[in-house]
Amino acid sequence: MNFNVIKKQGEVYLIKDFYNKSEALTHFNTLICEIPSRERSIKLFGKNILQPRLMCWMGDKGCSYKYSGTTFEPTPWTNTVLEIKNKIEKNLGESFNSALLNLYRNEKDSMGAHSDNEKELGKNPVIASFSLGAARPFIFRHKKTKEKIKLNLTDSSLLVMKGATQENWKHELPKLKTPTEARLNITFRRIFLVLYDNC
Repeated sequence: MNFNVIKKQGEVYLIKDFYNKSEALTHFNTLICEIPSRERSIKLFGKNILQPRLMCWMGDKGCSYKYSGTTFEPTPWTNTVLEIKNKIEKNLGESFNSALLNLYRNEKDSMGAHSDNEKELGKNPVIASFSLGAARPFIFRHKKTKEKIKLNLTDSSLLVMKGATQENWKHELPKLKTPTEARLNITFRRIFLVLYDNC
């Protein structure tokens, strides 16, 4: 695992080439076909806004997730996502019961600045973000100092956020001006049992 890339008030590690190129391409092609991704809307300033990407919430039965006024019910795990999850869990020594899958179709799709600090995730959550497909820039901004850190998330890279990262930093995947191929991202996380007894 690489060194902590943000160095203060949080822990962020980047592992490149988590799978070899052939395995990564196989997983990407399989997931594009088998994941029921679709456009979803969230409530923002009282209005329903379509998200600029395709999304799928996946996980153990009962692991619902509330985000921006919308409750997501989990789609059952596919074998491919389970295989990736098991490898990540073994590598990190962590356990996850849910995942958010985002398909960025091209340079116009994006993720706005935010922190994964919903109450279902508990304090100091561990979030493992696995990328397949086109490389995209990923930006951290400190909530108080506005310090900016830019990473390049390449095919088959694994980004691990833990500790006080969500408390002190926001992260985003911005739109691009140049044409870009599709990127699939899976962020594995844990919904706490104290909130959802049947997870």
